[in-house]
Amino acid sequence: MADGIPYCDPVACPVAGCDPVVCRGAALGSNAVAFERSTRVIPGGVNSSIRAFKAVGGTPYLVARADGARVHDIEGNEYIDLVQSYGAVILGHAHPEITRAITAAVSDGTSYGAPTPREMKLAEAISERVPSCERVRLMNSGTEATSTAVRLARGATGRKRLVTFNGNFHGATDALLAAGGSGVATLGLPGTAGVPEEAVANTLVVPYNKVPELTDDVAAVIVEPVAANMGVVAPAPGFLEGLRAECDRVGALLIFDEVISGFRLGPGGAQAKFDVRPDLTCFGKVIGGGLPIGAVGGRRDIMENLSPLGKVFHAGTLAGNPLATAAGLAALNALTDDVYMELGARARKLAAILRNASENHGIPALFPVVGTLVGMYLGSSDVNRTPTNFDEAKTTDESLYARLFHAALQAGVALAPGAYEALFVGVGHDDAVMTELERRIEIAFAECAKSSH
Repeated sequence: MADGIPYCDPVACPVAGCDPVVCRGAALGSNAVAFERSTRVIPGGVNSSIRAFKAVGGTPYLVARADGARVHDIEGNEYIDLVQSYGAVILGHAHPEITRAITAAVSDGTSYGAPTPREMKLAEAISERVPSCERVRLMNSGTEATSTAVRLARGATGRKRLVTFNGNFHGATDALLAAGGSGVATLGLPGTAGVPEEAVANTLVVPYNKVPELTDDVAAVIVEPVAANMGVVAPAPGFLEGLRAECDRVGALLIFDEVISGFRLGPGGAQAKFDVRPDLTCFGKVIGGGLPIGAVGGRRDIMENLSPLGKVFHAGTLAGNPLATAAGLAALNALTDDVYMELGARARKLAAILRNASENHGIPALFPVVGTLVGMYLGSSDVNRTPTNFDEAKTTDESLYARLFHAALQAGVALAPGAYEALFVGVGHDDAVMTELERRIEIAFAECAKSSH
């Protein structure tokens, strides 16, 4: 026993290679029992709200372990994973180079509260690959990165106003949790309980893919250069270039939120793909190799407004954590041009698999692809109606998605438990996995079509 939890029985445990002191899968029983237990100590039973399956219904599975493109729950069920920790995992779960890097780092200690060579090297690796990032500050999450970038932009410009886009998600920081209304610019409308009107009073929410006319009190425009939180929506031709020109016209800063697209679309992220240079860039996910991390990079003159050089405060006990920086360095070093070419091909293959299955079973759907990102919109078969903004994305059939989600889970495919998340493939999704995925997806769509009648 440890903390009242019985050790696992390695004979009965469904987890291969069970270590009875570490693995407690069999002892926890079913997903339903374990999740109910979680609800007694964790609000909603989860530590990130989407994991609760509220949008799709049902009870979440609890992951015992993962390898490559697969996750295994505590009941021993195996799923081909298209979540990949919402894009944070790109080389595949438990990739040998990542695990070796973490193992080597942990033997040196887990946190020091002092500078380390690894954080310097990771900052160098980001700067070398993303020319707009002349200086880089590491932190602990994508949310911390976006909130720091906004604070930095306001401190550097001396202005208050912030412009965001309806349907973009920039993490759980108050000023960025403003909601837009029906495609019309909305000022000062909190997007969640707990955010007072004053917190978003200087946040203007405008439609995505439309260049707003800025005023000279705007500190910054923050945008997902490829919107990946309302499915996957590509920037319209001229949109990012127009934002750059409009920011320059009024002296505002342009912030790219590349927490998802950074090092996912290629070594230079979306800004390299679309050849638009922002003033500041927010990173997360891939740069931590699956461990918690965030970063802000940008022009030297702006970045040096951060403390200790400037008056814009930033600090963090675990910022530049030696385990996360070791994992991140390993990930970036493994992501060669050939790897990105292969990931792009696999993303297109995934979209084709989904498209064929949906057509075979009469389920109208669209599966847009931007680089290595795949979106899913159910309920529309008009290829000329691929969403360009949040209002158009919201026309997806959420109840149909919920049925497909559970049919896919039964067939052994893990999708995100929400209709507006991107689908992710990684290095672990090799040809054999993609072949098996095709078979399972066909079963899922067949079952979904059956339940829709």
